[in-house]
Amino acid sequence: MSLDRYTDAIDELEPADGEIETTELVVEEDVLVKAFALGPDAQLEPHEHGDSTNVFHVLEGTVTVLQDGENEAIEAPGVVLHERGLEHGARNDTDETVVFTASLCPLPS
Repeated sequence: MSLDRYTDAIDELEPADGEIETTELVVEEDVLVKAFALGPDAQLEPHEHGDSTNVFHVLEGTVTVLQDGENEAIEAPGVVLHERGLEHGARNDTDETVVFTASLCPLPS
């Protein structure tokens, strides 16, 4: 048994152009870690979590991170903090699939 939850989970994610596929890596009472695979031209629409901090860990490729009306290309490896209530999202402007995780803590009650 491996302690790594990423490798096996991400092997199953193969989004087509414009599509997003996700899988939950950790689901506990106080934290959620979810992997996102974005195909070329896919976008995770901007949203916010009023009661939770959200952290993106860019693991593969270059993800264009949307935060509070700004856009920045973040190349793997990269970490982006989204404070509580800050609007954020992600977009794939490349020709390859990009992968990042999002950690949400604490989980809304």
